[in-house]
Amino acid sequence: MKKAAGAGSLLLVCLVVFGIIGVCQGGELRKNFYRDSCKSAEDIVRSITWKNAASNPDLPAKLIRMHFHDCFVRGCDASVLINSTAGNKAERDAVPNLSLGGFEVINEIKSELESRCPGIVSCADIVALATRDSVSFQFQKPDLWEVLTGRRDGSVSIAAEADLLLPSPFANFSELKKNFNDKGLTVKDLVVLSGGHTIGVSHCTFFSNRLYNFTGNGDQDPSLDPRYAAFLKTKCKSLADTTTTAELDPGSFRKFDSHYYDILIENKGLFQSDAALLTNKGARNIVMELRNQDKFFTEFAQSMKRMGAMNVLTGTQGEIRKKCNVTYQ
Repeated sequence: MKKAAGAGSLLLVCLVVFGIIGVCQGGELRKNFYRDSCKSAEDIVRSITWKNAASNPDLPAKLIRMHFHDCFVRGCDASVLINSTAGNKAERDAVPNLSLGGFEVINEIKSELESRCPGIVSCADIVALATRDSVSFQFQKPDLWEVLTGRRDGSVSIAAEADLLLPSPFANFSELKKNFNDKGLTVKDLVVLSGGHTIGVSHCTFFSNRLYNFTGNGDQDPSLDPRYAAFLKTKCKSLADTTTTAELDPGSFRKFDSHYYDILIENKGLFQSDAALLTNKGARNIVMELRNQDKFFTEFAQSMKRMGAMNVLTGTQGEIRKKCNVTYQ
């Protein structure tokens, strides 16, 4: 790739802002990328996202999860939005993604943007912006974290890659650390981004083994608070329950805050991957620091920027889809 003028300055920004170089290798994301080509793009994304968040308080959790699942497979290229075809099972239909939601909001935003600025704004940027805006709605602030733009859309989406690459809710600390390290992210990013579990719910399928069959002998996970486990058993009555849901952050599952880290210290993290954060001294220390809400908000903003820059397509790479669920290459 030809080195552009000012590339040295860009590298410096990558080092200072992101802390690691790898996340900037995809190209030139920048602030206000659409200022000249579609001036109202970010306002349109925010307006439609806030309208939907007002009527659907679960939207922020859905979009955080969508953005995370997108970025961890082929980078932040909106490949998770692509529909399967007769000849290809896409990421969207991978087992970890079957419970994703919020697609209709992304489609609504894309439709409006195509009517105003056809062929300009990528679905990948829409996902990144709408995720930020949905969380920001609670605070009635437009920018809880900065989202750099200029991503382009990928044209490849393979379910098997999502099954392989997405961090598992059953993972131990070593597995999680490797998942994040492979993407150029740190243990700090792992602990901070796990804080996204401060909002949302999960189906029993993803944690009921901790209640009924943790080691394959009909036992309960000893690291789970016994009283909390007893409560969860009143909701998830067997390993066969695939429809019931439980709050990820009990009592605060629709409020974006640092409460997740409080319940984690109380051994009430819902997933094995949550509890795993306490099994490493360094990660546990970060958990303790993030109980300070201002600290959490600051660190979450930085980690979301790092994640949102992973392996992005820019320039002439990829495409700009007309519809987010269909690729044209």
